[in-house]
Amino acid sequence: MSMKLHCFGESGNAYKAALTLTLADQAWEPVYVDFFNGATRTPEFLALNIMGEVPVLEDGDVILTQSGVIQDYISSKSGKLGGKSAAERREVLRWMFFDNHKVSGVAGGLRFNMNFLPEAKRSADVIGFMAMRLKSALKVMETQLDGRDWLASDEITIADIACAGYLFYPEEFTFDRKAFPHIDRWLDAIAAQPGWKHPYDLMPGSPADRA
Repeated sequence: MSMKLHCFGESGNAYKAALTLTLADQAWEPVYVDFFNGATRTPEFLALNIMGEVPVLEDGDVILTQSGVIQDYISSKSGKLGGKSAAERREVLRWMFFDNHKVSGVAGGLRFNMNFLPEAKRSADVIGFMAMRLKSALKVMETQLDGRDWLASDEITIADIACAGYLFYPEEFTFDRKAFPHIDRWLDAIAAQPGWKHPYDLMPGSPADRA
């Protein structure tokens, strides 16, 4: 039976879960969540996830929320993308926590502020502060990827998928791949994985659909 992932294309956190399912070669199907028309605030969705967020993974009776938890579950279930030892698994988790706090946790809000908020509600000061935070985190990743292919192991793991989650999106959020050559090479390596798809091809929903 296929797993169901409640998601929408603009969500980088949902993309992490969708791409993990895909690269782990798991059977899954997307369930479109119309976020921009309030779908995550309905009583039905809140009964599924009290946090009112995507992604939500349904695997039979198992219901999971938060992208990192879903990635960990998929990795554990499939035996893929989780590192080859307990020490590597801790390194994977270290970079996933780093992503949650320093990369996606900043890039997601920055991208939302610059692209999806009404222009009158955008704050230049907030955008400037978040851009500075993101640049600092990306410099850490750039240093880690100097002389190595992947963040946490000698093969791709869920840490790479997590940290790359927002970096494939085309909207402006101050990230310039060419300013980070090691990250640029690393993103190309992720995109070369069998089954990889751009977020707007992997999940339903994109800005073009709402234009």
